[in-house]
Amino acid sequence: MKAFSLEGRSALVTGSSQGIGAAIAQGLEACGAAVVRHGLQSETAWESYVPCDLCAPSAPAQLIQRACELQPALDTLVCNAGSFFDTPFLTMTEAQWDKTVQLNLRAAFFLVQAFAKHRVAQGGGGSVVMVASTNGFQAEMDSVAYDTSKGGVLMMMKSLAVSLAPHGIRVNAIAPGLIRTPLNTAWTATGASPAVRQYENKILLGKLGQPEDCAGAVAFLCSPAASYITGEVIVVDGGLTTVQIGRMD
Repeated sequence: MKAFSLEGRSALVTGSSQGIGAAIAQGLEACGAAVVRHGLQSETAWESYVPCDLCAPSAPAQLIQRACELQPALDTLVCNAGSFFDTPFLTMTEAQWDKTVQLNLRAAFFLVQAFAKHRVAQGGGGSVVMVASTNGFQAEMDSVAYDTSKGGVLMMMKSLAVSLAPHGIRVNAIAPGLIRTPLNTAWTATGASPAVRQYENKILLGKLGQPEDCAGAVAFLCSPAASYITGEVIVVDGGLTTVQIGRMD
């Protein structure tokens, strides 16, 4: 079905050198899009790649500018870059809080703003997908700053959908659950750990997700098949947030 094709589309995927972002970039390319990747590494094997630290004040606008130089018809933005810097609440520092907000919220806001200015100058239209988290609506121990930032991403998505609808720019989000990524390798590497077993009992599909599990939802939201969808979030969690207790061993 051509409605799911991204041929002729150009996308920037932030935080796409590894993990969920890398899988999303590969998925968009598989659907026909030209993709600009972004990460912290100074050099990679990808030709269309822009390195920068999005916590720097001017970095979001500079990244969009560079991506537009590589792909002048840039019409798709996936705001995936983000991370976790929490410690237990009583020991959380202002610096850790600020870094969380700067990367997970501030950078996303100004990336979308710069992208939208580019699209409006091109006559409007386009698609934005923001990568939130199930932490945006379900709290987790020792995760106050991260949970708050991901809740903010979900409301930002809805508000941006309202603001950008007059310009024909759709804004949606995905909310991944527990996905195996480099951020959580230390405790998800072995399926025998008590924490992993507990999650597997709670997840209806019985297993932790892989980065590739997020790619299809993003590709759909970017595609013509989702042309009448804006301000929505697709939860990609294997059923983690559907059930209260889960299976009992």
